[in-house]
Amino acid sequence: MARIALILFAAILYVSGVSQADARSWQSSWVTVINERHGFAIAYPDNIFTQKSDQPKTDEGGVYLSKDGKAKLLVGAFENADRQSLEDYRQFLISDQYATAKIDYAPVKARWFVLSGDRNGETFYQRVSFTCGGKLINSWAMLYPTSERKTYDRVVEAVARTYTPGAGRTGSCD
Repeated sequence: MARIALILFAAILYVSGVSQADARSWQSSWVTVINERHGFAIAYPDNIFTQKSDQPKTDEGGVYLSKDGKAKLLVGAFENADRQSLEDYRQFLISDQYATAKIDYAPVKARWFVLSGDRNGETFYQRVSFTCGGKLINSWAMLYPTSERKTYDRVVEAVARTYTPGAGRTGSCD
């Protein structure tokens, strides 16, 4: 059974254009970040990203850079002090942060949305979740050179599967 699974995995990698060595190189070592204050969790491949060393210590989130500094993983949560609605915050991001972007993926659900696309040679993927009845905004984003999209799109997909939006220290919106 394990042999069949390995053959199937190799076939999937072959079809997707990824060699087994490439897949193992970035998938082999992951770090999970669990934010104590806001309760969110996310994992990332630590042989691609490392925490920005000059980043001030904060319980709001973190900035992680690729070894070459061209890609960024931004993770955080903050209080929705202005009590913006999900749609208002989404429109703010579109008009402010991504005003010049070509957005090509933008699903919206009851408590979360994604904005993904390209802007000036950079690809972005941002997932925003409203938790605790809209009192807390959890977000993560990956920004990377569009020229390296084939590689980083796979990383985004893998990181997205690890993300859990937070609901405070105990999970009860405290």
